Amino acid sequence: MLLDFDPEVVGYSSQPFWLRWHDGCRRRHAPDFFVRLIDGTGVVVDVRADDRIEVEDAEAFAATERACAQVGWRFRRAGVLDPVFAANVRWLAGYRHPRCYRSAVAAQLLEVFSQPRGLFDGAEAVGQRLGVLPVLFHLMWLRMLVTDLQSGSLGPASVLVTAVRFDEPRPARGVTGRRPGVSGIGGPHGGRVCRHDGAARG
Repeated sequence: MLLDFDPEVVGYSSQPFWLRWHDGCRRRHAPDFFVRLIDGTGVVVDVRADDRIEVEDAEAFAATERACAQVGWRFRRAGVLDPVFAANVRWLAGYRHPRCYRSAVAAQLLEVFSQPRGLFDGAEAVGQRLGVLPVLFHLMWLRMLVTDLQSGSLGPASVLVTAVRFDEPRPARGVTGRRPGVSGIGGPHGGRVCRHDGAARG
């Protein structure tokens, strides 16, 4: 969900490969995600809370980081999510589908929020909240309307502002192919490749 929401992410795959190595015995590890950023950078991500990392986990993460450095990728371990931010993004994810978008309403919202304004106040300036709010939350999911999602839960008084014009070109979506010539990597079972909008393919 958070990878879909990140504007720097154009695509990702889950459990993208097996990394195999020897440190006195045969070892292997399947990272949680491979992420392609908008600038072309590849990032391998493992998700594990600090208090759940055992010795073997730490060794696997270190081996993965070394392998990533050898092929020009970055490695990142993600821990526990901020609960307020996660809850807000989860709410917006409910409005991610294009059916929530109405061009005329979206244009008005972007104009209304060209200056910072309260969420309900701005929505009511455009029309009835029942019809306007799904479009508003869809624009927030797309990062066209932005607010502070970490300080508190989204509410009627949350202050929004237009980030970019809705008609600006958006980056192409989709994970590029695996970098050739990487040794020690074989595909594990069940990997999914996702576009930035969260739709699965392959």
